[in-house]
Amino acid sequence: MEFKHKSVLLEESIENLLIKPDGIYVDGTLGGGGHSYEICKRLTKNGRLIGIDQDAAAIEAAGRRLEEFTDRVTIIRSNYCNMKMELGKLGITSVDGVILDLGVSSYQLDDADRGFTYREDTPLDMRMDQRQSLTARDVVNEYSEMELYRVIRDYGEDKFAKNIAKHIVSARQEKQIETTGELIQIIKAAIPAKIRAVGGHPAKKTFQAIRIEVNSELDVLRDSLDDMIELLNDGGRICIITFHSLEDRIVKTVFRKKENPCTCPREFPVCVCGKKSKGTVVTKKPIVPSEVEQEENPRAKSSKLRVFERKVQ
Repeated sequence: MEFKHKSVLLEESIENLLIKPDGIYVDGTLGGGGHSYEICKRLTKNGRLIGIDQDAAAIEAAGRRLEEFTDRVTIIRSNYCNMKMELGKLGITSVDGVILDLGVSSYQLDDADRGFTYREDTPLDMRMDQRQSLTARDVVNEYSEMELYRVIRDYGEDKFAKNIAKHIVSARQEKQIETTGELIQIIKAAIPAKIRAVGGHPAKKTFQAIRIEVNSELDVLRDSLDDMIELLNDGGRICIITFHSLEDRIVKTVFRKKENPCTCPREFPVCVCGKKSKGTVVTKKPIVPSEVEQEENPRAKSSKLRVFERKVQ
C-alpha cells in the first residue's frame, strides 16, 4: 500500500516557521514528508532538515519524497521525544524551528493491517512503531476494568466509558478479543441504540483512547515540549498541529507557562521568583483550517495550529 497523507494546515504552518534559507529545522513527525518538502524547498544547500518518525513505512515514503534534497536532509527512525538525544548524536545543539503534526496519518488509518481502523475487521494493533511490544490487543485483553474505564474516559472523553469497560471485561471472559470487528460489536452493545443512531461512529472515541494509550501519545507530548523549546535559537519557532482537545490543552498550557512562568502571588509589585519567560505565544487563538481545506480533506476538521517563538534572555 502506498503511503498517502495529505498535510494539514500546510501553508499556515510553513508560513509561521519563518524559514531562514540556511537554518536548521526539525520535522518531529515526518510522515509522508509533506511539511518537510515545503521546508526543504525554502532551504539553500547550507540549510538542514532533520526528519524524525517512528513508523518504518513513513520513513521509506518520506525518503522517496525528499530524494531531490538529499544534500540537506537527514532522516531518523525514532520518536520525537528523543529529539534532543538524536540531534546531539549529529552534533546539533540548537535549531531554528520545529514542527509537529500530531495526527495519525491517512496511511495508518487506511491500511487495515495496522489495526487502527474501525471500518474493517482486522487484528487489533494500533502501534505507530511496530518495534514496540504493547498493542491494542494487550490493552483490551489485559487491562483491568478500572484501567480500561480510565483510558476510555480520559483519552476518549466518552460518557459511556464505564459501560464500555464493563462490556469489554465481560466479553473477554468468554474469549480473547482479537479483532477490531469484535471490539466494535462490544462497544455498540454498551451504547444505547438512540445514541448510536446520531453522531459519528460509536467506536470512534474508544479507538482513539486505546490508540493514545498504546502509543503513550499524551505523555510523550507533555514530556517533550520543554526540551524542544530549549533547543530553539533566539527567534526560533515551534509549530504544533493537534487533532483533539487533550493534545491542544497540553500545548496551550505549556506555551502559556513558557511565556509567563512567574509563580509570584498577583499582589506582589515585582517578581521575586526569578523565573524568566522563554518567549512568546504567537497564536493567542489557535489557527484552524479554512472551509476549503475542511471540504477537501475532512480529516483536517478538528486540527489546530499553535505557535511559540523563543526569546533567549
